[in-house]
Amino acid sequence: MIALRFIRHSALLGVIVALLVAELLVLLMTPRSGLITPLPVDAGQWFTPAQLSRAASFNGLQLWLKVAALLVKAAVLALIVVRAPARLRGPYRHPLIVSGVVGAAISVTVVVALLPLSALMRIRSIDYGLTTSSWAEWGWDLVRSAGIAALVAAVATLIAIALIRKLGRRWWLPASALIVLGGALMTFAGPLVIDPIFNRFTPLPAGPARSAVVELAARAEVKVGSVYVIDASRRTTAANAYVGGLGSSKRVVLYDTLLNKFPPAQTRLVVAHELAHVHYRDIPNGLLFLLIVAPFGAWAAARCLRLWGPHDGLPAGPSSVPALTAAVILIVFAITLISNQLSRSVEARADAFALTLTGSAPTFIAQQRRISLRNLGDPDPPALAHWLFGTHPTTLQRIGIGLAWQRGERPSGSGR
Repeated sequence: MIALRFIRHSALLGVIVALLVAELLVLLMTPRSGLITPLPVDAGQWFTPAQLSRAASFNGLQLWLKVAALLVKAAVLALIVVRAPARLRGPYRHPLIVSGVVGAAISVTVVVALLPLSALMRIRSIDYGLTTSSWAEWGWDLVRSAGIAALVAAVATLIAIALIRKLGRRWWLPASALIVLGGALMTFAGPLVIDPIFNRFTPLPAGPARSAVVELAARAEVKVGSVYVIDASRRTTAANAYVGGLGSSKRVVLYDTLLNKFPPAQTRLVVAHELAHVHYRDIPNGLLFLLIVAPFGAWAAARCLRLWGPHDGLPAGPSSVPALTAAVILIVFAITLISNQLSRSVEARADAFALTLTGSAPTFIAQQRRISLRNLGDPDPPALAHWLFGTHPTTLQRIGIGLAWQRGERPSGSGR
């Protein structure tokens, strides 16, 4: 009884320590300079009642569907842990291979359990004109993404169980190093191997748009790498851009909807924002965050596995996989909630950098308003929703940054 209580407490301690380390890292890595404090903004001054009503109508139910998806996922994982099939105990001639198969099966099971909610969210997205792909295309995307996730889960599970069998309670030490290595490899290879599975990427052709990228990159004093256009219009009317890759795979990617539906001056601001992430080395800094937090997260997962996993005295194997999967997903989700704070600050700094690079606050404000309308974003989401899912400042906060710039405010300092 005392031993069980100790294990329980050590599991809770592991989770708390991992989250405290993540929060400390956020505090240390949050930009201290390069930011502009946004002015207060009234949504009614920038959006009509009809536009606000439409955004609220779409995002209100979508938010509850996202929360429901989290609850369904948690319920499925809890059920798999509590009601794990007895046949998982084996014995098996190849327990590692079977463990990998179980890990892949759990990944697919979660996707299947979420299908009704995913389909409902898609139906609403179609109704509001945000989705353009057919159901067949959506299904094919779902199959491919589920297959990739299952493959990753299988490999990760096989390696983790092998480490547990070999090293016992110390398995989390090499596992944390492999997590960081895997994150770096995925960051490097994702644009080259995974992204092209779902979209067609074409180099941004010579012309005003490419000239603007080259000119902005020169002024920002960054090596932009490759610049690609993605055929996002096959799936959505939304517009966006992002920076991805690492080293030689680094690239700036622009949605074709951004190039085709936005004025050149507003597109330049989006490009300037993405160049800020290159300038401040935000992707390598993200890997640094992972490097520091991974050992504590893996240690917490190991503590949870001791509590939730089987206590039959047998070597780790397929019967350990449900508890291992649930523990990892729980820790990753909790740390992501904390790291989103850092993401929001980094994105706010990128906005300030874009304003510094272009010097056009009215264009910046118009672009923020336009992209919110086009993407059916909620200009001022509920605080809880923003905390759970927000990786960027809200639209009103970003407009407030533009208004502060227009009033004469400038980013504090020029460092991190």
